[in-house]
Amino acid sequence: MSASEVCAGAEADAAAARAAAERTDRLVGAGLALFAIAIWGGWIVSTRHAVAGHLTPSAVGWLRFVVPALVLAPWWLKIGLWPRGRVVPFLFCFMGSGAIFFLVVGNAMRFVPAADVGPLLPGTMPLIVAVISVLAFKERLGWLRAAGFVCIALGVVTLGGRGLINSADGAWRGHLLLLTGAGLWAGYTLAFRRTGMDARELVGLIGLWSAIILTPVGLPGVVSALQAGYGAEVLQLVLVQGIGSGVVALVAFGMAIEKLGSSRAAAFTGLVPALAAGLAVPLLGEHPDTAAIIGVAATGIGVVLASGALAPARRS
Repeated sequence: MSASEVCAGAEADAAAARAAAERTDRLVGAGLALFAIAIWGGWIVSTRHAVAGHLTPSAVGWLRFVVPALVLAPWWLKIGLWPRGRVVPFLFCFMGSGAIFFLVVGNAMRFVPAADVGPLLPGTMPLIVAVISVLAFKERLGWLRAAGFVCIALGVVTLGGRGLINSADGAWRGHLLLLTGAGLWAGYTLAFRRTGMDARELVGLIGLWSAIILTPVGLPGVVSALQAGYGAEVLQLVLVQGIGSGVVALVAFGMAIEKLGSSRAAAFTGLVPALAAGLAVPLLGEHPDTAAIIGVAATGIGVVLASGALAPARRS
């Protein structure tokens, strides 16, 4: 065998290894994204119940962020109280997943039912990420992924359009806040990899500053709830908001961004409206009609296409 044949064989083996590694990253990233989405589906129901009940959005937010600040302290302590360099990406991440984001979304849920949250928050976020990725970062989606985002848009319109058209007086405020939250979350998704930080470091540091900001207005609300005998509700929020959404889901989604890229990872959040529709059957007794079924199917197909799961591996 000649030297050129040996080199060609080695290059082919290396290319095959890279393709296999890329497929593995896609599968792992997709699994992490789906895991985070499942937690966030429960987070919507939990937050809506809490802010409509005995706790203010700031109190729920304090419980949401104080847990990751404590649990992830070993990681953010390596960074310090403030990241050196790349401050702008960190600020985008803080605005998009920290105290500001939570207060915007938490107050939105005071005006709208949980059914509106899925289409307008996680449903629109991947579309915003895709548009910014194409216009600002010149990312090429390819026709499969572009078709996927069109399907997600169709699902969002089908699931949320009727509720928006027939919204009660004052609900428009919640809708506007949810769209603002979707834009903030899109900024977090796009800026995450540009911080140069590990998912645990970033989530812990965001939790620290969010807890500090919310302590003066949030902690008194938690104390009042405990004194009023709502300790079980507070404990539930610690588990769902603090540990589930605040630590596990954010770290898993951050790792998904690392493996899939911003727009591919964001596409998976389009599944939340479908998940919310599914949870509404056993929890709320709401059965989807034909329009809802079409919306759920379109969103699911769109996520599969937009995530790049069906796209061929890139050639070196």
